[in-house]
Amino acid sequence: MPAGLKQTSSVVPIGFSVTETAANTFTQGSVDLNLSPLDREVFVVLSVNLDPDTPHASAGIDTSVQSSLTTTSQTAMANLNNANCLAASANVIRSAGYVDSGVGFTTGFFETPVGNLDYIGIIATNDFFIQIQGAGNPNAKTLNGKMYGYRATATADIYAALVQSEVLSA
Repeated sequence: MPAGLKQTSSVVPIGFSVTETAANTFTQGSVDLNLSPLDREVFVVLSVNLDPDTPHASAGIDTSVQSSLTTTSQTAMANLNNANCLAASANVIRSAGYVDSGVGFTTGFFETPVGNLDYIGIIATNDFFIQIQGAGNPNAKTLNGKMYGYRATATADIYAALVQSEVLSA
């Protein structure tokens, strides 16, 4: 357990889903955690599982579906180099220049990073955000996923630091 936090719930799974508003269009959804700021409540993230749709296989056309989960709102797809990105995924089919449907590639990141980590992130504000964007697909794609973690209360100084860090890094 991170210092300055007291676990107040058992581990809970939170399911989520977002569908592109139109094919190949960046789309973001938000999920409300119903945290209590008066009680200095935070959500400690243990793992994330992203399950985006498979890209459409079209001869001669590269297609992809990217997805991510972040602690702050984004205006474009987030990658793991973004401090607020807790998980990212990319499914790609490379077929430009081929007469068949090409070769599929999946870039999936472990549900929990390799190693012995107590947690992968702490969400101090009420929402987390999920993003999806396809490329070269004839129809809109969907991201389904699940985040696992627990509620905790933070000391006043830790809570203030977490909220400020999250808000200022948006």
